[in-house]
Amino acid sequence: MSLNTPAKSADGRQLRVVYGACPHDCPDTCALETHVDEQGRAVRVQGRSNHPVTRGWLCAKVNRYLERVYHPERLLYPLRRSGPKGSGQFTRISWDEAIAEIAGRWRQLADTHGAETILPYSYAGTLGLVQGAVTDSRFWNRLGASQLERAICGHAAEEAVLLTVGGRLAASPESLAESKLILIWGSNPASTAPHVMPFLREAQRNGSRVIVIDPIRTLTARSADQHIQPLPGSDAALALSMMYVMVNEGLHNTAWIAEHTLGWEQLRERIQQYPPERAAAITGLAVETIVTLAREYATTAPALLRISDGINRHTNGGQMVRTLACLPAVVGQYGVAGGGLMYSTSDWLKWDRATVGRGDDPACPPATRSLNMNRLGAILTGEADPPVYSLYVYNANPVASTPNAGKVVEGLMREDLFTVVHELFETDTARYADIILPATSQLEQVDIHKPYGHLFLQYNTPAIEPQGEARSNWDVMRALAAAMGFQESWLTADANEIIDEVLTTTAARQPLLAGLTLERFQAEGSIPLAIPEHERIPFSDGKFRTPSGKVEFYSEQAAAKGYDPMPGWVPEVESRPDPLRPATKGEALPLLSSAAHHFISSTFANQQTLMTKEHAPTLRINPEDAKLRGIRSGQLVHVSNERGWCRLVAEVSEVVRPGVLATTTVWWPKFSPDQRNINWTTSDRLADFNGGSTFYTNLVFVTPEESSQPQESPVGVFVENKS
Repeated sequence: MSLNTPAKSADGRQLRVVYGACPHDCPDTCALETHVDEQGRAVRVQGRSNHPVTRGWLCAKVNRYLERVYHPERLLYPLRRSGPKGSGQFTRISWDEAIAEIAGRWRQLADTHGAETILPYSYAGTLGLVQGAVTDSRFWNRLGASQLERAICGHAAEEAVLLTVGGRLAASPESLAESKLILIWGSNPASTAPHVMPFLREAQRNGSRVIVIDPIRTLTARSADQHIQPLPGSDAALALSMMYVMVNEGLHNTAWIAEHTLGWEQLRERIQQYPPERAAAITGLAVETIVTLAREYATTAPALLRISDGINRHTNGGQMVRTLACLPAVVGQYGVAGGGLMYSTSDWLKWDRATVGRGDDPACPPATRSLNMNRLGAILTGEADPPVYSLYVYNANPVASTPNAGKVVEGLMREDLFTVVHELFETDTARYADIILPATSQLEQVDIHKPYGHLFLQYNTPAIEPQGEARSNWDVMRALAAAMGFQESWLTADANEIIDEVLTTTAARQPLLAGLTLERFQAEGSIPLAIPEHERIPFSDGKFRTPSGKVEFYSEQAAAKGYDPMPGWVPEVESRPDPLRPATKGEALPLLSSAAHHFISSTFANQQTLMTKEHAPTLRINPEDAKLRGIRSGQLVHVSNERGWCRLVAEVSEVVRPGVLATTTVWWPKFSPDQRNINWTTSDRLADFNGGSTFYTNLVFVTPEESSQPQESPVGVFVENKS
């Protein structure tokens, strides 16, 4: 089948089939096909059946993609604020007016205070080479705006993996079928990478045991052969104690360690500090559970360890992932089919950085300061010097998704802050904008996508015309560049010209792109990287991408950055001093805020069908803790700490162990009677590695709301009933 292939619907209508790619922040990066009728309207979006990973089906979120594209509340025209900030009062203007006003304000700021007082804020609302990476860099480099350190998701974990093995080089999900033991550690692929699940099921049918290690009984944990629930933030201590058992029972692979690792003697010394009895006191697990897990992992081959980014969102998250990345090396499972570490495929291919960002072009001023997105509230309320006077938001909804969100709102209310938001909807962030620009959906824009969960590059052909006057991220950048008087050809090129240029320059040094041209992508849509068969198992040649070429238990790079050079465990900055003691009624408990099944961060969280499936913003609390506090299921509860508060609906359940709370994210604050969500309580502290986020290091107090009872609204969101 080629692009724009004719097809017929069940009622006999003539349809076009257009190939595309899911743009959202998920490792699956599904191959899509959109069916378009004679009037140019998309009538169906589905997975491509001939794709080895997608296999013809989509997740619960993207299955509803047309509801997003044709949502009655899509922004269709540029808007200017006409009322107080946050009031949601806007007046329609033209694109010419919007671009002229933005460019005029920015020229004034650049002349008066310097262009670094302008800050772009974006993340992964739309991934892709053009609408993500190029948009994130080219224009802003030319302008001389502040750089944004995009550290909100997996920054600490990425650093940890790079320090240990030198590259994020997971095998494709098909390799799961070869595993005999699969540890899914702090990951819930059933909700966050669902196309892993058929391969996981195949592995189980082949006799593989699946063990989930997670404080929450997730959807993935429900179908596992075993579920182990350590206390939050204790994972590194568990992994070190597993190594203790392996070493002291002679189950480690001494020959492999001697040949392929650096710093074993130092690690071995640290391991001896974590006998199972000590780890049991830290993790809340039985000694026998730790010992049995260690023995099973050490004596079963091939054994695969799967992690994802959720586990790194603690103040000790970098060391947590670094310790886990050492486990396969202790038993010699790196380089083995069906073994090793499955984290990310991102480093199989890296786009040519100079071509993507053009930051080295003589037209660009010297690189400016870098501001960490996790600190946005602090940045907007005085931490930045000079201050940020203009914020441009796209591919993100920081009021809903950024930690310490109350501080973000405080900053957005500044009268001297000029805020522009490029969006599909009037999000909570857009309500604070001075100018709102309407954005295209994935069905309306060109891009190419490099996944982080498999090995297929995927081209996205626009299936329909933009709704209203919506424009893509890159088309807005081009318009702004012209208005600012920037004439460089790399700022005027269209999306296909950029894709062709980046493919060409990257292929010149990267043989995995051999024969992968723009024309091929436009014809075929999805093409695998040209990885030779003998190289498809990561590190099978025994060579790692660290400075030593080995797994680095001891890392000079880590020491140079001020980190502990060895894997280790320290308590979280916010933690109960004696987590095994039953919590008292007035004591704060750790709250985990993991991904919802029907949302991707805050994306899709305004679609009625998916909101209804998620029911309500809930707080899961163990029956023991609920009874102590007089809380019952369905009751509104007040969740608070020194940063802020919100109200959630209690769900009394044993999916969380005593002394631990859980909720799912990210609900839009505007759909709450309080106009806030759980991120009013989360911390903007930075993790131990690389400026990462610490959403999951969050102690909160929970009390029942005695004066009100919840009821379900028509869109499935709780409202108060004070009658």
